[in-house]
Amino acid sequence: MFQLFQLLDTALYVYSLALIVYIFMSWFPGARESSIGSFLTKICEPYLEQFRKFIPPIGMIDLSPIVGIFVIHLARMGLWEFYKILF
Repeated sequence: MFQLFQLLDTALYVYSLALIVYIFMSWFPGARESSIGSFLTKICEPYLEQFRKFIPPIGMIDLSPIVGIFVIHLARMGLWEFYKILF
């Protein structure tokens, strides 16, 4: 059972890293048009769109990635708290 929780935690960690890379790619012109950029767009945008529905951008700054990463962090913490309760 520990391996399952560890796998879920690792998957959430890798996804949060993908979000960070996706955010940094916006700083470089044409980076999102690359093959890696289009892959990250496909996996990150559906998640970030959920937060953009209720968090409007402040000027040119989009806060949805910050909130998204924070939610993943809370999920990882909750995952291990749930594991502690079970075992």
